Amino acid sequence: MNRTPDLPFSTSPGTRVPSPRSEQLSVAFTKEDSAETASETMLPDRPIPPGPNLVTAAGLEALERQLAEARLAYEAAMQITDVNERRRQAASPFRDLRYFTDRVRTAVLVAAPTDTDIVAFGSTVTFARDDGRQQTYRIVGESEADPKTGSISSASPIAQALIGKGVGDVVSVGAGELEIIAIG
Repeated sequence: MNRTPDLPFSTSPGTRVPSPRSEQLSVAFTKEDSAETASETMLPDRPIPPGPNLVTAAGLEALERQLAEARLAYEAAMQITDVNERRRQAASPFRDLRYFTDRVRTAVLVAAPTDTDIVAFGSTVTFARDDGRQQTYRIVGESEADPKTGSISSASPIAQALIGKGVGDVVSVGAGELEIIAIG
């Protein structure tokens, strides 16, 4: 009885599948190829900050959106027929998939502050620097912090100095001082 071996992939009708006996590759070549491919496709995990993974509602939504995007990118990469190219293209989305899965799983949703008398996680704080500049930042979790768009991590030195303080309080950060002007 001539039986076609079970394959871990599908083939189109008329596709020639090499016989295991007729076209054997050198074991040395296979190992070199595997080692090369493995070194190119095994990306290190993205670093996970220590401590609790505090997030605002917007931050949790962003993490969930990034997880969905990573999942779609990984699934698209897995459709590539060339094994080596599939591994290369899937490496980054797979790393992101692991990272965002962990960040969503460990997220601790913190409700928006209802009190604007004291700086807290989720507060928007306006402060004046020694040189007269005024800056406004929202204090958020590490995953959603982006100073360019007006948000800083609750673990940052500035946020740590501001949390628990009120309007008019002056805090020292590095070599300078900040005076809290408004809390929203």
